[in-house]
Amino acid sequence: MIFSRNELGVFERSADKQWVVTNGLGGFASSTITGANTSKYNGLLFAAFRPPGDRTLLLAKLEEEITVNGNSYSLGSNHTGTGIFPAGYNHLQSFELRPFPTFTFSFGGVIVEKVVFMVREANITISRYTLYTGAGGRANLKITPLVNCRHYHHTIKRNDWPFNQETTDKSVIIEAYPGAPKLKLYSDKAVYERGPGYWFEHMYYKQEDQRGLDPWEDHFMPGYFEVALSDGESFSIIASTEGEKEVKNPFLEQVGAERRLAQLVEEAGFQEEFVNRLILAADSFIVNRQSTGAKTVIAGYPWFTDWGRDTMIALPGLTLVTRRFGEAREILHTFAGYCEKGLIPNMFPDQGEKPLYNTVDAPLWFFHAAYKYISYTGDYDFIREEIYPVLKDIIRYYREGTLFNIGMDKDGLISAGEYGIQLTWMDAKAGDWVVTPRHGKPVEINALWYNALEVMNRLAAKFKDKKEDYAGLAARARNGFLEKFWNPGQACLYDVILDEGKDDSIRPNQIFAVSLPFSPLDHGKQVHVVNTVWRELYFSFGLRSLSPASHEYHGRYFGNVVQRDEAYHQGTGWAWLAGPFITAYRRVNDYSAESKTVAERFIAPFKAHLWDHGIGSVSEVFDGDPPHYPRGCFSQAWSVAEVLRAYVEDIMGVIPDRQI
Repeated sequence: MIFSRNELGVFERSADKQWVVTNGLGGFASSTITGANTSKYNGLLFAAFRPPGDRTLLLAKLEEEITVNGNSYSLGSNHTGTGIFPAGYNHLQSFELRPFPTFTFSFGGVIVEKVVFMVREANITISRYTLYTGAGGRANLKITPLVNCRHYHHTIKRNDWPFNQETTDKSVIIEAYPGAPKLKLYSDKAVYERGPGYWFEHMYYKQEDQRGLDPWEDHFMPGYFEVALSDGESFSIIASTEGEKEVKNPFLEQVGAERRLAQLVEEAGFQEEFVNRLILAADSFIVNRQSTGAKTVIAGYPWFTDWGRDTMIALPGLTLVTRRFGEAREILHTFAGYCEKGLIPNMFPDQGEKPLYNTVDAPLWFFHAAYKYISYTGDYDFIREEIYPVLKDIIRYYREGTLFNIGMDKDGLISAGEYGIQLTWMDAKAGDWVVTPRHGKPVEINALWYNALEVMNRLAAKFKDKKEDYAGLAARARNGFLEKFWNPGQACLYDVILDEGKDDSIRPNQIFAVSLPFSPLDHGKQVHVVNTVWRELYFSFGLRSLSPASHEYHGRYFGNVVQRDEAYHQGTGWAWLAGPFITAYRRVNDYSAESKTVAERFIAPFKAHLWDHGIGSVSEVFDGDPPHYPRGCFSQAWSVAEVLRAYVEDIMGVIPDRQI
């Protein structure tokens, strides 16, 4: 992926395009294709001290200056609120992902190439520079680090922290204040010179301003690195936390990191660039969790950690389509081990305390993930020994009742929650205000429940377990579903069944009654649901969370926290819903050639979107109103996973042969 001078020359446009590099621990480096930080979540080293959480910004950026033939040029760019200073982006010839962020600067007959990458499973970021003069000339580079030490959700201003330094000729260890995590900066060639200690004040974060948050931050400049380079010569600046391994050869680290990603693409077995880009994006979400000692899934960059619901929804696209079966198995095993009273964790706290179980849908998505795992791997032994007993437990607790008022009603359907308790994916709250109250019987929960019962019916038959009548439970749930959820007036499904009535808001949750492997609807009703969803909810990047015809519709996800929460599930468009929509659309059209062509049109905007916001990835949400500006996390796990899965399975037709 290459951005040329034409795209890079317009700062306001290119500064919205962000990249992220990750380390498999939840740590990351992130900035824009201009090199200017426009968000508090931009920085060169966000270290995860309790993977994947406890993220701390230690290095905000490196300010580079090159001197050639007595003339000095800045490579860096910073937004100060009133202008851009310095404006190194004017010398930026190209930006590429190949696969790591690569900046190429040109000035005074000299080219400087800068590559940023992280060491796998280590809190280490390497910035590697190469000089090209073409005439045997030399140049001096001066690199000034802008350091920090704060939680990744916060910002700091100039203060009296001492930023104590321990220096050698090529390194410095910085402790912002007594007891603070230490940052080590060192180079393979550049010499470190301790400075008097200045503050870079008033760095402006446009992204935070748009979100109604503090847009200003100050960073400390402890000194600088300096090196003289000849044509073709390289050097690196390495940023790491205390105790990490010493990087002896940055070039070999880069080669190894590139080789690892190339191997992931090769093992997945696809040739199309769009698919391979999504495979690389998928890798960034699969990380280690310290408290469980196992793999987990980051919900989104730059600010989410891991969530049970998101993990189960994203698992097929991230790990099965990409043929990372061992990691899929490890994730299923981990969540099975934490099942309690029929619930799997919605969140693992960073400190290792007891997980939070406030979700009604994550356990039901667990069935779907297990079903897809079997379909791709045929690994019945693992499912029988480690997963099937947990699935039985979940069914039992949902039948008899469990936490959060989750339980099966006499009509065979699942009811959950009470006012003020949010248990579905539409869970936005602003203080005590529940934006989308969905206690009662939500449509997607009962579509998932029916699907889970059908999965269990088949697994029980496979394992010759005749103790429970899962077929009878499924039939009962199906009858209840058809009786309660069908809305004849609008030819679609009600969103929630409440004691006081039925919510006829047209929302995307009904699409799962068609897209899941086992549907409670006959073909005719499936067609009606898909047509209604397409007509009322579809937009270029997925499905809106509420029909624009509703008086509660909010078409822009913008503003302060309350304004954004108000719109989050009230009209904001969600990319991950493109996956189930495409699956449902292809299914009701019997996978015809014409429906494939239409489905390709559904995917086409995402191919362009890879170049638009989170470079090489898919955003969390979009404005429901045109022009559908991308919002939220610029790289979201279930967005990437579901776009990838739907494209591979439903459009390319690469689907597993096994059916249980």
